[in-house]
Amino acid sequence: MRVINTIKVALRALRRNTMRSILTALGIIIGVGAVIAMVSIGNGAKAQVEAQVASLGENVITVFPGSFTAGGMRGGWGSMSTLTVDDSEAIRRETVNVLGVSPEMRDRAQVLANGLNWNTQIMGESPDYSTIRSWPIASGAMFTDQDVRSVAKVAVIGKTVADQLFPDGEELGQTIRIRNIPFKIVGILAAKGFNLFGQDQDDTVVIPYTSHMKRIARRPNINSILVQAASAKTIEKVQQDITDLLMQRRKGREQDFTVRNQVELAQAATATSETMTVLLSAIAGVSLVVGGIGIMNIMLVSVTERTREIGIRLAVGAHGRDVLLQFLIEAVILSSLGGIIGIALGVGFSELVSLKTGWPILVSPTSVVVAVAFSAVVGVFFGFYPARKAAQLDPIEALRYE
Repeated sequence: MRVINTIKVALRALRRNTMRSILTALGIIIGVGAVIAMVSIGNGAKAQVEAQVASLGENVITVFPGSFTAGGMRGGWGSMSTLTVDDSEAIRRETVNVLGVSPEMRDRAQVLANGLNWNTQIMGESPDYSTIRSWPIASGAMFTDQDVRSVAKVAVIGKTVADQLFPDGEELGQTIRIRNIPFKIVGILAAKGFNLFGQDQDDTVVIPYTSHMKRIARRPNINSILVQAASAKTIEKVQQDITDLLMQRRKGREQDFTVRNQVELAQAATATSETMTVLLSAIAGVSLVVGGIGIMNIMLVSVTERTREIGIRLAVGAHGRDVLLQFLIEAVILSSLGGIIGIALGVGFSELVSLKTGWPILVSPTSVVVAVAFSAVVGVFFGFYPARKAAQLDPIEALRYE
């Protein structure tokens, strides 16, 4: 009962100076609102990047060409590919916990069909490509291993290419010409949208890698190798096994390739957004400290103004801890109410930014709970000194105070 009565007294004291109480809580409101808004926008950006990385496939490892030295010639990362189909076949045969392997060839070319043309990316892949990339076929089917062995002139096209070359539909079975070579469309990839590099993933034509090497590019080396690990737990082991295997195949030559997994790509892609979120949240957190100092300042003023009231309470039997508790409760109520209002403003501002700019937002329940708890802690921390000062007043001196 004593605590409840103390809370009632604290609320009455705050209501007597409503405007001052609101202005005191303003620093907490701004600080909490800013933190919630920044964290929500940052989490939204991170979630969007992670979704885009996930669209590249599950547990994917990519082998890129690295720097090279050949005779007196030297080149940096990716300047020349020394990766071969034999490398990809060795990975398929000799690496455990691998579900799929696809040698990759990449070029851009003008594609003609139906009296229309479109410049797009031509990808040479294996039949494992759609599984590795978690990319279902919307209609038709993926080309087969037999198509790869026979260097077949077949193609699977993305939604963008289909829309540009066949605006009336009925793409399956039609023929497209790539560098004047006819390819029959056997499948249409499901729409996937843009990747984290801002490229339209649906703007592509996928053909057997052998057809790409022998009919389109006419070069012996491949651009990269896609590998799918059996699970997220095995991805690092598979990555190391691939590195060891390819180094063995180079027989003492320097490493001319780079092996990256999807987790590393996601970490690199989200690093900037995480740094900006932490930085902006730290700046917003300064407002919480300023708000706490404001609470302490006003509570000290309140102790001075209510010295006679405190003296009367102590004289009629109140204990010092009762006065301490009252002023602590006042500080906590101010900061907690400020925190709740700040959360509402922060979420509202985040929604407004998302509405106006189209940015994704993600309000984390954890950040909301932490914001409320932190604002209450600010109230206790900055309210303790004024409360302790009030509790230590001498009743006689307090009654004499004018």
